[in-house]
Amino acid sequence: MPGPSVLTHPDVRDVPVTEVLFALSDPARLAIVRELADGPLDMADCTAVPDMPKSTRSHLMKVLREAGVIRNDPVGRNRRISLRREELDTAYPGLLDAVLAAAPD
Repeated sequence: MPGPSVLTHPDVRDVPVTEVLFALSDPARLAIVRELADGPLDMADCTAVPDMPKSTRSHLMKVLREAGVIRNDPVGRNRRISLRREELDTAYPGLLDAVLAAAPD
């Protein structure tokens, strides 16, 4: 049985800021980003979106990955997700800090 596939991750500099802001505008996606601000997690350990169908969780991760906000890498049979903070800070200085400092909904 093949392991998890490697997903593509865009260069953050090629992602329009509007796409990053769209990815961060959804409360569930923002909750994931807030949780990842403390460090990478195995996808199974991400508790920011409990009681959510696997397909919905996968879609949330896809939107964040395609906007350059997170990395989603295979680790054995699992997936490791991490915030691309350094790349986002270089491309859009202060954006992530401002979003994370805002009071949660």
